[in-house]
Amino acid sequence: MWVLVLFDLPTETKRDRKAYSLFRKSLMADGFTQFQFSIYMRHCSSRENADVHIKRVKSILPEFGEVGILCITDKQFGSMELFVGRKNKQMPPQIPQLEFY
Repeated sequence: MWVLVLFDLPTETKRDRKAYSLFRKSLMADGFTQFQFSIYMRHCSSRENADVHIKRVKSILPEFGEVGILCITDKQFGSMELFVGRKNKQMPPQIPQLEFY
């Protein structure tokens, strides 16, 4: 499961920029990596684990701006096509999951 955090935060004032920076740093401290400028993602081993990280994101929401949280499966993430210009870009490597029998 992948958790994506999409955000559009104001940066007009010094206070806005500080809140933006704090939000970004908090995401990275929780294991999120930058996918695009305002999109961060994190792999989670289960829905329960994803819920823990979603709860953390909700606890650090800035006062202003818009934040979206999206969960997708490994299969959905793997079917995404990425392009740089018109050239196809390789997807980030999938994290192998541990299976118990």
